[in-house]
Amino acid sequence: MSTEPSKQSRGGLPSGRVSLVGGGPGALDLLTLRAARVLSEADVVFYDRLGPGKHLSELAPQARLVDVGKTPGHHKVSQREIEQRMIEAASAGAHVVRLKGGDPYVFGRGYEEVHAARAAGLEVDVIPGLSSSIAVPAAAGIPVTSRSVTTSFTVISGHDPLSDEQLTHLAALGSTIVVLMGMGTLEHTCAGLLRRGLVASTPCAIIEQGCTESQRSLHSTLGSLAADARAHRCANPAVIVIGEVAALPLALPEIQPVPAMEVA
Repeated sequence: MSTEPSKQSRGGLPSGRVSLVGGGPGALDLLTLRAARVLSEADVVFYDRLGPGKHLSELAPQARLVDVGKTPGHHKVSQREIEQRMIEAASAGAHVVRLKGGDPYVFGRGYEEVHAARAAGLEVDVIPGLSSSIAVPAAAGIPVTSRSVTTSFTVISGHDPLSDEQLTHLAALGSTIVVLMGMGTLEHTCAGLLRRGLVASTPCAIIEQGCTESQRSLHSTLGSLAADARAHRCANPAVIVIGEVAALPLALPEIQPVPAMEVA
């Protein structure tokens, strides 16, 4: 039960509201100015394990912080319970912020949370966030598109194994494939794309802990990616990039040191 004081609107009804906020890929300085402002105004923040959660005591100094983060195979708070807690707090008059990693509408359950809050008669606003599908490859030097290489990219969720139909379409696209939440199904994805015609020499990369101090990258090819990932113990959170752009950082020229100026 919320302990926040009830705020009343002019009509005598609770004036609480919900803000769904995208926290970006994790680095504090990749949080948008609007997101930072909304957090500073929050009474209650329900936050995930991804995103700028460790900075919340500074970002939302007056808010009650509630950890509802999920890890693979373990949901300590169910989605329906998260929604119910948000509604209860906002109905009692609190400004509730639901802070999610990345962008709230990219493979999150943001729409479900907005729908639940609106169905309860609450005012809701959505603050977009920088999606890890673009930001993390960029942080590793990988452009998801590059002129003369590819002009399109597809972002997919690897949380569940892809169907044969999905794998067939992806293999035929000839564009960059970005996989989020895909480490658990990596072998299935690689084997399926190979079976559906994508060549084994297709460049690939895995970027772990993107946009953080612990970021590391693994470069490989589609035929070897699953084995290399096992050998290097790659784990979530990670972004997988499949396509020619994954090799572009390796082709960058080395930075040459500037020769020392001679003193006459």
